[in-house]
Amino acid sequence: MRLRPYIHSHDFDKIKNWIQDERTHAMWCANHMKFPIEKENFAETLDKMYEKHGDCPFVAVTDDGRAVGFICCSFCAESKESMLAFVMVDPEERGKGTAVAMLGLAAKYCFELLGAEAVQLNVFDVNIPAVKCYEKAGFTARRLDKDAFAYKDEKWGRCNMVLRKA
Repeated sequence: MRLRPYIHSHDFDKIKNWIQDERTHAMWCANHMKFPIEKENFAETLDKMYEKHGDCPFVAVTDDGRAVGFICCSFCAESKESMLAFVMVDPEERGKGTAVAMLGLAAKYCFELLGAEAVQLNVFDVNIPAVKCYEKAGFTARRLDKDAFAYKDEKWGRCNMVLRKA
């Protein structure tokens, strides 16, 4: 597996179907985008995230070039921390270690190329499979903001998780 830059005209049609229900969509993007994902709105959101935080989108691809994951990375020189966001894996790849491998590649990119001392991400506490995946990739909980997000009649806590450079 390797990471390559996300190419909107090439990749969007593949990844748009990876999130198929509204609740999962909210867990993935905290409603920063419309549901279902629309091509223009997705591109606009990625542009805004780049302008605001420097987020760069990547696609995880298999050795034969098949897209299996999506992730955004940014870096804050002041704190020497990178942030991962919009982590998404093809549903057919779940449970196969694909997300853990993608997170490992993203962390390596952040540590070795960006010079990060730590890599962080946020995940909603109700997204237990994602929390377990991040823990398997070496992330540990740093902070929990209770009731940080409202989805319909639910209140979700936002857990900030961190992976420190070894």
